[in-house]
Amino acid sequence: MSGITGSKINIRGSGRIAKLGTDGQVLTSGGAGVAAAFEDVVGGLSWQAVETGSTMTAVAGEAYWVNTTSNACTITLPATASVGDSIIFADYARTWGTNGIVIDSNGLNYQGDDDSYDVEYGTDGLAIAITYMDATQGWIPTIDEAVTDAPFKGNSEGIFGYGDTGSRVSMTNLVSNAGVVATDVTGVGTARHSLAACEYGGDKGIFGFGGHADAPYRTSVTNLVSNAGVVASDTAGVGTVRTYLQACSYGEDKGIFGFGTTGSLTAVTNLISNAGVVSSDVTGVGTARYNLAACEYGEDKGIFGYGDVYPSSPREASMTNLVSNAGVVATDTTGVGTARRAVRACSYGRDKGIFGYGTTGSVSSLTNLVSNSGVVATDTTGVGTARSGLAACEYGGDKGIFGYGTTDGGSTFQSMTNLVSNTGVVASDVTGVGTARYNLAACSFN
Repeated sequence: MSGITGSKINIRGSGRIAKLGTDGQVLTSGGAGVAAAFEDVVGGLSWQAVETGSTMTAVAGEAYWVNTTSNACTITLPATASVGDSIIFADYARTWGTNGIVIDSNGLNYQGDDDSYDVEYGTDGLAIAITYMDATQGWIPTIDEAVTDAPFKGNSEGIFGYGDTGSRVSMTNLVSNAGVVATDVTGVGTARHSLAACEYGGDKGIFGFGGHADAPYRTSVTNLVSNAGVVASDTAGVGTVRTYLQACSYGEDKGIFGFGTTGSLTAVTNLISNAGVVSSDVTGVGTARYNLAACEYGEDKGIFGYGDVYPSSPREASMTNLVSNAGVVATDTTGVGTARRAVRACSYGRDKGIFGYGTTGSVSSLTNLVSNSGVVATDTTGVGTARSGLAACEYGGDKGIFGYGTTDGGSTFQSMTNLVSNTGVVASDVTGVGTARYNLAACSFN
């Protein structure tokens, strides 16, 4: 195929192939993807090893997982076919939306049209079953459906790490899938405080940035967390060095660091790939501030909220900034609930979030729920010890945990935790485990 030619064009990206005539009329479209029909097709085919190349040749009677994580793939169909021949292609890593597939019908008709245009598919999670009808219709997509409602895979465990005890530390404390915090694990990497952490890759985490004891005091170093909760040594920092920033995941497998202070307030952000690679600075959007909070919501989006706008007065803020599933930060949304700083946030219920605790000048235990559309609710009366500078993360796939902090602005350190149910209800204090500290960070892993 030499590309799109003639009077018809293929529309890419809907999860169904559609061809338009010169007058824009829809001529044909893909099937509805009934599960039973898909099972019938699959039953007669032989699944092959995962395909990762940029080209492949398909064989009738076989089914293929096509992994386009690293590159798009052009698939050449058989040069000859018999009525009833079937082939299946399925998105192995849910990456066809980034690197799609192109089907070359190799001289035979495809959906009633001759071999004169590119047949492209570009939807994450798509599965396509094609069957050869006859010489006139050629190959017909009998199933063409994206798995958009796959069970959500929330992370089952968490990790608190780093912080300030009066000195910068790097120890960590794992959180079990039942919300039980473990004793200290010897720290790895640069000891620091006022850093941020979030999930990436669907099952791993990253700590990044923060302040340490040596000049120039602020850093952009990061430390990856494996899906077994093991923290790696320092990775050289990328982006503006700063403290009191926050981070959250987005797009189901990526993350974003944002806001903070360099000595001056900033709204700059840095995206994190699904391999844990931090990108260079993205120009900040929204009110520059520090000591804020961030979490995921809606399963694939994020939200930054609250924070400190000092030297403005009052210094406590309540505005929020939504993060799209492509990592784009939106302008300020008018704040809801009590303005405060040193608040923290985590997700719960698989698709919702919660902001909690912080200080208005006096420490607080107030919480504000975040809906699965990113709407922040009014204050919920606080539960547990009021404190600021704590950390929070998801655990158990659909629950959350707040932990550690200070009750007096940095003289008295805490280690108690408060569990968050899958309906967003915060529980009373659980006796602390591990070294009491504040200005630490937390994230989940699986």
